[in-house]
Amino acid sequence: MDPERVMRRALTRARARQGRTHPNPAVGAVVFRGDRILGAGGTRPPGGAHAEIVALDRARRRHGEAALRGASLAVTLEPCHHQGRTGPCTAAIREAGIARVFVGTDDPHPAVSGRGLRWLRRVGIRVQRGVLEEECRWHHRGFLSVCERGRPWVALKLAATLDGRIATQSGESQWITGDAARDHVHRLRDHVDAVMVGSGTALRDDPVLTVRRNGSFVRCPIRVLVDSGLRVPVKRSLFQDEHSDRTWVLTGRRAPANRRAAREAAGARLYTVPGQRGVLDLEAALVKLADGGLGSLLVEGGGGLAAALLRRGLVDEVHWFASPSLLGGDAREAIGSLGIGKLGGRPRLIVRSIRRLGQDVYVHGVLPPNPGSPT
Repeated sequence: MDPERVMRRALTRARARQGRTHPNPAVGAVVFRGDRILGAGGTRPPGGAHAEIVALDRARRRHGEAALRGASLAVTLEPCHHQGRTGPCTAAIREAGIARVFVGTDDPHPAVSGRGLRWLRRVGIRVQRGVLEEECRWHHRGFLSVCERGRPWVALKLAATLDGRIATQSGESQWITGDAARDHVHRLRDHVDAVMVGSGTALRDDPVLTVRRNGSFVRCPIRVLVDSGLRVPVKRSLFQDEHSDRTWVLTGRRAPANRRAAREAAGARLYTVPGQRGVLDLEAALVKLADGGLGSLLVEGGGGLAAALLRRGLVDEVHWFASPSLLGGDAREAIGSLGIGKLGGRPRLIVRSIRRLGQDVYVHGVLPPNPGSPT
């Protein structure tokens, strides 16, 4: 079977695990012999099996141990070669008798970083790396971002009118976009480790930030609240629902001790971040989130937080949902001031797709690294 075709199957398995495996990457793997798929799988939650082990075990149960001898394995990320919560995948691959391994992209984590591929070759297993590498790197962009830059991959979601407004002057914002766009936002949430909002959005909208499909609960990603002074009352949904232990709060050093204690008592996790005059150092905040195991972050509001991240060159990807409506200059803007003096300094998307979602237009793109950014 064509290795690229098998790798696409591995990527399908990997995508199904997105948002459910942090701090581990959501890897996909397929065991095959000729044109026959023997087993496939994706990474389990922390403490569970890695994708390679899941695929090998399924192949073994369905076809017997002997079927694995001389078979091939396609995996989206270099197999690990160290003892963590689970044993090294390289040893399991060798013990199973796999003869050839196709790898999507290298693993830059210091505990792996080429060691897995070198060891496999040393024990006589043929290795081909770089199969659908661009697609695999895109899928693993959150994990790679943490390893290579020390911070999560940051995607910014904006839902606005054609004139870039997210709420009326009085603050009414539900709903700017239609059902199809909102459904897509829930799909985006379902594939990230965490969703972030600022204190203004939390105060105004009291969001729950869970993933819902057809009105039913699917899962709750980590919910990150940027609240330097702990202004958002502990009575709000982020602290009061059954998922309050999945609420992480980024706050300043001067936040009152009694407010800290109240949020921790509700089950939230607090991270103290340096800053000045009530404004948090967002680079330091993202480093703390990476240290906490988060690789992918979807920022959902508000305009001030979006602008602060953009000014610092900390946005990697943009999901813009544009409603065919207008609110005017007295309404609330989607993005606050960026301080751009010349057109050449404006953030410019590399567009990946543009399409309609109901009556709305969805633009998805990436922002190239800003040479002037500290990142």
